[in-house]
Amino acid sequence: MTRILLSWVGRADFEGMKSDGGERMPGPVARALDDLPFDAVSLLSNYPAAQSDRYLRWIRKRTGLDVRLQKVKLSSPTEHGEIYPVAIAEIERLQEEHGHALDLTFHLSPGTPAMAAIWVLLAKARIGARLIQSSAEEGVVEARIPFEISMEYIPDVYMQADVAASRMSLAAPPAAAEFDDILHQSDVMKRLLGRAKRVAIRSVPVLIEGPSGTGKDLLARAIHRAGPRADEPFVAVNCGAIPENLIESELFGHVKGAFTGAGRDRRGHFEEAGEGTIFLDEVGELSAPAQVKLLRALEEKRIVRVGTSEEIPVDARVIAATNRNLQQDVADERFRADLYYRLAVAVLRLPPIVERHGDLGLLIDYFLDEINGESAAEPGHVEKNLTVGAKRVLLNHSWPGNVRELRNTLTRAVLWSNGAEIGEDDVREAVQPVVVGGAGRRDAGATGADRAAGHAGVDLLDRPLGNGFNLEDLLDDIARRYLVRGMREAGGKKTGAAELLGFEHYQTLTNWLKRLGVEG
Repeated sequence: MTRILLSWVGRADFEGMKSDGGERMPGPVARALDDLPFDAVSLLSNYPAAQSDRYLRWIRKRTGLDVRLQKVKLSSPTEHGEIYPVAIAEIERLQEEHGHALDLTFHLSPGTPAMAAIWVLLAKARIGARLIQSSAEEGVVEARIPFEISMEYIPDVYMQADVAASRMSLAAPPAAAEFDDILHQSDVMKRLLGRAKRVAIRSVPVLIEGPSGTGKDLLARAIHRAGPRADEPFVAVNCGAIPENLIESELFGHVKGAFTGAGRDRRGHFEEAGEGTIFLDEVGELSAPAQVKLLRALEEKRIVRVGTSEEIPVDARVIAATNRNLQQDVADERFRADLYYRLAVAVLRLPPIVERHGDLGLLIDYFLDEINGESAAEPGHVEKNLTVGAKRVLLNHSWPGNVRELRNTLTRAVLWSNGAEIGEDDVREAVQPVVVGGAGRRDAGATGADRAAGHAGVDLLDRPLGNGFNLEDLLDDIARRYLVRGMREAGGKKTGAAELLGFEHYQTLTNWLKRLGVEG
């Protein structure tokens, strides 16, 4: 890896040139180069050319390093809109020159607060660089900035588009602290949560769609807490985990003696929810008979316990969630149209990670801090940090399991890494390989992870350049998806898959599967 310090040159750096006689401390850049190992330095300066050249000669002589200084003109050193493109241009130049071997560090101390804000923005949301800062008291230290604080650094100029979009809407969504747990800064999530806040204050049914692992349960709970029923119970039901012969009893309850094992009266989930919210997770997994019974309960707002004919009124708000395409299921007559329209009054679609541009870096930082905090009391725990290369691997992964897969991967990386740093190899080992299903698999039964992989497949052809983009990794991702498809269509048989994929021998396919981490 080529370790490069990227920094603005500030007033303290010019004043530090006088320190060789021992009268002053060296400036922030010089102190960083004294204390930390770097292979090269890239500096940006908006000071006069003669002054900048004098500093360049001084720092080269002092350090003996390869130092490059780019002179730029800014109308103001606090103009975010001018600082940002200058920083991006220099980063792109370094990425083009060093490619995958680039290990970037941004120095926050030199320059103006606006310049520091841009470094934080780029490191947290786009580049994945390390941040350092220096002071006379503490010397040079790594700047550990949680994403909540980094968001405060981001200048207002980058929020203006969102403000304009809000003004164009009929009304701005109501403020709701209940949604603060949903980490985001992407436009797609801002729009989604804006709709969710509007829906929350009404008691209409909500259908949350999205691949597995995207946080449908978290969104449902936020809607409940932000609504008029917040003080009432929130009852979550996993419809896909209830055996068919128990679904009616679980939802509506039963009386003593209604069936073998019913030793006492039992309230169902609808009664337990009362006037609160019942969350029907994986509602698309309900069988046809169960759909009929649920529809009747929603239409009549009455339920009947198993073993009796007595009707009990219910008034719970219904929030349903699914990782299936219910509209397609309705068209294929696998899901009742009348039940779908009863549930889908307000439809919210949670996007997979690959569609949440700008959120992945925030989620990585947040989860790593959370995992470190949870592990702090364990014997021998060492707080872990990601190297720049390791974070780049995470940023380039397609995350078919979405937020859930991301957190589990970081947990494994923390457990399996030695020392305080999590490296590229640690992350690659922690990422679970794609598992190919057998011959019995049906498209209709595809999991949310499969559908997320489909979204990622589209994203493979439209990824932005820069920001750690690596063509070799992209080509591996494309190959991996065709390997998965070939194995699936061949029913898990390598000979058939090799023929479908154009390999002359199945052993060639085996080598590809092994290299790209695809398991049969």
